[in-house]
Amino acid sequence: MSEETETEMILHPRPSAIVAALYTLRDLDVDVAVMHGPAGCSFKHSRLLEEDGMHVLTTGMNESNFVFGGYDLLVDVLRKAEEMFQPELMGVVGTCASMIIGEDIQQAVEESGVKAKCNVIAVDMHAGYRDNTIGVILTLESAYKAGLISGNEFKRQKRMLEAATRLEKEVGAACRSYIPPSKGDSKIDVANRLLELIDAGKKGVCVLDAKKETVFMFADILRAVNKVAAAHSQIVNIANLDKEVGLKKIRGYSETILNELDAESIKIDHIIGGLDEYAVAGEKAAALIDDFYADYDFAVLLGIAHGVPLKRYGIKTEIFSVTNGPRTIEPLKWLGHDHAVLEIDLHPKTMGATGIIASEFGDTLLKLKAVKNHAISQEGK
Repeated sequence: MSEETETEMILHPRPSAIVAALYTLRDLDVDVAVMHGPAGCSFKHSRLLEEDGMHVLTTGMNESNFVFGGYDLLVDVLRKAEEMFQPELMGVVGTCASMIIGEDIQQAVEESGVKAKCNVIAVDMHAGYRDNTIGVILTLESAYKAGLISGNEFKRQKRMLEAATRLEKEVGAACRSYIPPSKGDSKIDVANRLLELIDAGKKGVCVLDAKKETVFMFADILRAVNKVAAAHSQIVNIANLDKEVGLKKIRGYSETILNELDAESIKIDHIIGGLDEYAVAGEKAAALIDDFYADYDFAVLLGIAHGVPLKRYGIKTEIFSVTNGPRTIEPLKWLGHDHAVLEIDLHPKTMGATGIIASEFGDTLLKLKAVKNHAISQEGK
């Protein structure tokens, strides 16, 4: 046995640091990202990122390049990328193949001459890191060195990413060596129970603690909860929608959501941080609930639901959680959440979103409420 403990040996697939680096380039508003590796590396996420507006190219390394190197190939593709798209900001990301054979990405960028025409973020990267957040940190470090973010912002981002890693290892999808994927509880059953509490005049707290673009669908559930409870007005909304914190692109997500909710007269009562602060915002939400709403009857937790430690605070309330991670369902049950719902394929559906996107659980809530209202109106005739 190695020195690793059983809980440290994660046997189920985990996110890749290469993919994390690509998403971070997207967050930095990179126009073109060049992956120095085989054509199939991170294919699915590359396609999704293109739908979100970032061009993703590959050097398409093959067997010959694995033996003789792909340096000249990278230089050529960098020049071609600049010629095709005339980017203001370009990203270059290594892969397992290029890093194992020791390709010098930084030197290739210099030799290509593209830095004379655009700014470049070069990231030496492979997928062998235990934590995918390393890919984000290394990309942000390169952005800092390129003068694209401040030193203080880099340090803040690094703290948030380290907190996110700890959270996943303590209570999330990396807390055990193997966590079976789950589709969660029945959306109809859970929505019916939530409506039962709301229609009985029970008081509830809705916590939106979402990670970046996933907010576009989780916000729909917050909106739906408030709509079905409108006649009772007993919902308190807490959300990590600070539009003054984080990278410009991510701040824009918060502003868009807040504007849409405001247009429908839905108020966020407490802002607990930005969309990149999900790993610590949940703790703030739990503390707020403990201070002011501990006697409320139910809590709806959206997004990083495992990051809102209500049970640790001793808060006795019925918990409804909605996540987009099939391997987060079981940890939520272990944490004592009464209901755990999965929004399938949420992340792909939110890529490139420009506003709130309909969710299955939100739609279920609204439709069941409409059916109940219709039945009541029919009884009154």
